[in-house]
Amino acid sequence: MNTRAELISHVLETVAQQGVETLRICFVDQHGILRGKTVVAGALETAFEKGIGIPSTLLLKDTSNSTVFPVWTEGAQVADLPLAGAGDVLIRPDPARFFILPWSPHSAILLCDVLDRCGAEVPFACGAVLAKAVADLDAAGYQAVFGLEVEFQVFQLRDAALGHAQATMPPAPVQTSNLTQGHQYLSETRYSEAQDLLDDLRRNADAMGLEPRSMEIEMGPSQFEFTFAPSDPQTQADRFVLFRTMVKEVCQTRGLHATFMAKPNLPNAAANGWHIHQSLIANDTGQNVFVPKADGGLTPQADGWIAGLLAHATATCLLTNPTVNSYKRFTPFQLAPNRIQWGWDNRGAMVRALMYPGDAASRIENRVADTTANPHFAFAAQIYAGLAGLRSQTPAPPATESPYGEGADRLPQSLLAAIEAFDGSGHIRQSFGAEFTSYLATLKRAEWDRYLMTVSEWEQQEYFGLF
Repeated sequence: MNTRAELISHVLETVAQQGVETLRICFVDQHGILRGKTVVAGALETAFEKGIGIPSTLLLKDTSNSTVFPVWTEGAQVADLPLAGAGDVLIRPDPARFFILPWSPHSAILLCDVLDRCGAEVPFACGAVLAKAVADLDAAGYQAVFGLEVEFQVFQLRDAALGHAQATMPPAPVQTSNLTQGHQYLSETRYSEAQDLLDDLRRNADAMGLEPRSMEIEMGPSQFEFTFAPSDPQTQADRFVLFRTMVKEVCQTRGLHATFMAKPNLPNAAANGWHIHQSLIANDTGQNVFVPKADGGLTPQADGWIAGLLAHATATCLLTNPTVNSYKRFTPFQLAPNRIQWGWDNRGAMVRALMYPGDAASRIENRVADTTANPHFAFAAQIYAGLAGLRSQTPAPPATESPYGEGADRLPQSLLAAIEAFDGSGHIRQSFGAEFTSYLATLKRAEWDRYLMTVSEWEQQEYFGLF
């Protein structure tokens, strides 16, 4: 394994040889969005050595970019990190997470860890949260393997909403039209219509080492899906964020608008899901412990993992479905779950078991998440829920063949319900820590409160003429 110094030397050599002019020094924020600063190539060595200061308020913003913690009061802090006065934290480039941008070849991205001024990792930063979950799983004797299926839409941009009055927080939405009509699932002619774009996205993903495997025409108009080769949790979390960023940037250069919003408010638009494939490798044997025996039944590890995912589905929903809009996706008969159940190869169930005797790729697919999720938090949620199931040794309930039928508990029906379940969960506090639990609940309550106090189109139509 290369040392940090060796990796830094390699990055500096590559920057010089490839003629890279600017480096985007970025970290993944609490919403799974890349933020950071751009430096010239000559400043890179110093950035590796000392890190780069950024305002700590970047860790404290909701989805509108509003700072929701009281940074202008004495003694303000989160998890022992001082926040008063909106002072700096440090982002430290990780030389193992260096990516030249093929759509902008004079530039590269370096992903970073987030540190306090003393050089300690900020415990509620998403990289630290996932690293702790991975370490806890390793201590239990397992490594997780995750696979990505990511749905999104690409539209023609009609109005970029650049008027001064539209520069609000959050800004006014852009106006779009469809790129393809869609509603022809996996239709070859629809793929042909979008082939030039999909080839461009695939080539960029491949050049960045994201290992794309398939490109699909999805269910709705202008909707697509990419899948990726399985890998470890940290690698897949970075891939998800980099892919989402790449798609939006490449599409913008083409006069297009890409969105990973869970359920766009557009006529006939489909919802965007993110299906989290997962399996476990035993440290002592190197074998996938989800592969069934000859009788095809669940292994003890698969049984416990499924039981854990189901038992903690409500409490972890805030981590897999983090926005107000996420809960508009939980509708029946739309290939998205709305109840907490599992089934054998059942696309309507929350957890879909894809496990067959002799199949080394046997895995569990959790279909609850959507593409607005922070993948670091979502993966940590899977690990901790699965681990809890392994430890409790409580068997999973019987598999369902009627995933939308009555009887099983419903998934949360609003962001508020998810926040309350998350904040009140002993499992969440034990796994993620009280500081992280309070931190994320505070951020998401601010988002919910803004939503609640916004006068909607429904209210205007219902009451404006009546009273």
